[in-house]
Amino acid sequence: MWRYPDVGKPDLMVFDLDPGPPATVVQCCEVALLLRPLLADRGLEPVAKTSGGKGLQLCAAISGMTSEQTSELVRELAEQLEADEAKLVVSRMTRALRPGKVLIDWSQNSSTKTTVAPYSLRARERPTVSTPVTWDEVEACKRASDLAFTADDVLNRAAQHGDLFAVVLAD
Repeated sequence: MWRYPDVGKPDLMVFDLDPGPPATVVQCCEVALLLRPLLADRGLEPVAKTSGGKGLQLCAAISGMTSEQTSELVRELAEQLEADEAKLVVSRMTRALRPGKVLIDWSQNSSTKTTVAPYSLRARERPTVSTPVTWDEVEACKRASDLAFTADDVLNRAAQHGDLFAVVLAD
């Protein structure tokens, strides 16, 4: 969650939204829409991106926090949302708790973890790309296929929208 040479000094906070089947990215979008105002209340402006797999990630630019502080803040928000939306959200990794819910994986902010970078192609039978998406797309998502993008799709999107992720990378 940082850029070289500032290893260990995060400039990015990540909420990794991982659906437990039969939940899909559609339910991840619901959770993202619940998280967005919680982040805005803290002065953070999240950008949504697909994981390139089955989930969604929210990323927000941060400064002046350690990875431990970042992870703890994400954990607190995940636990708050789990308490408020127990039928939809889980903040604990326990697999038995996850069916039909969205795990907010706060541990992705640990200095020992990695998160797929935007525009990364995932090695799958049908290779899809971790793709930044607009909030309008998040709100409109009704089927998992609504937010599944191939390499060609992403090139066309970049030509049309520009780099939707650039806002969280600005210095």
